[in-house]
Amino acid sequence: MSRPPELAERLLFQEALTVARNAYAPYSGYAVGAVAVGPSGRSHHGANVESAAYPAGLCAERAALAALVTHGERELRYVAVAALDGSDCLPCGLCLQALAEFGDPELVVRSSGEPTVIRLRELLTAPFVLPEENARA
Repeated sequence: MSRPPELAERLLFQEALTVARNAYAPYSGYAVGAVAVGPSGRSHHGANVESAAYPAGLCAERAALAALVTHGERELRYVAVAALDGSDCLPCGLCLQALAEFGDPELVVRSSGEPTVIRLRELLTAPFVLPEENARA
């Protein structure tokens, strides 16, 4: 079940909104920012990057995830996602699957016009998982 964000989660959402200013979205005009937080508590930022060779762009959530992994983290606790225009913004299916590789984080997003917190598993109810004998270390 979703719930209203606590103060720290609201601040994380505001951080994602600030990151959205760095998005490269000349085609859609839909600027999105994301912040991924792992066990260290460090914020890893990502903004969407569009490409004329659609759909070769990158969503903000996966950009933030790449920053988290680049800094040696392998677990997600929180992911905040915000659209610069203030619209509702939930991760797409591709991003949900990518985030699920690193845990079941709480997502701080705008839904029905208000910031809210929801577990990833509530949006992605059946993620793709490799059989254990094929799983990578």
